[in-house]
Amino acid sequence: MTTQVIVLNGGSSSGKSGIVRCLQAVLPDPWLAFGIDRLIEAMPASMKASGEGIEITSAGAVSVGAVFQELEAAWMEGVAATAGAGARIVIDDVFLSGRESQERWQKALGGLDVLWVGVRCDSEVAAGREIVRGDRAQGMAAAQAETVHRGVVYDLEVDTTHTESLECARTIAAQVK
Repeated sequence: MTTQVIVLNGGSSSGKSGIVRCLQAVLPDPWLAFGIDRLIEAMPASMKASGEGIEITSAGAVSVGAVFQELEAAWMEGVAATAGAGARIVIDDVFLSGRESQERWQKALGGLDVLWVGVRCDSEVAAGREIVRGDRAQGMAAAQAETVHRGVVYDLEVDTTHTESLECARTIAAQVK
């Protein structure tokens, strides 16, 4: 079977988005990119500061409410439907609840050939990237560096601490069927 979906999971500022762009450049066929950041950007402003939506504290802690979870589930089903219709998809996500997050994706992507990729980065390096980016609450990268991987099973893991996005993308692309 041909790989239809690549799911990248890693903490904030771990390098997932850079890997996605590089994957789109090195894979021979066109791949669409869908990321949790784009889903959050698509939500109304009222969802970004409410207990029902998503809240990010000044210390970088993230909590999501029931309405966010409903919208996320619909988004996951939509991404899966797009892959089921023939598009090849790269997903850039942050598994805030570790294994439970992966299980939600497994349910949505059932029947599709998925390559599960863990994107790791030393928490201090990710925290430095977070500062450079300037668009994240400081502390988010350190808080997520390990927790997003708890209980998650991968086909492949890459580490961006000392490895550039392009090299990580080539490693991933070599595993795509």
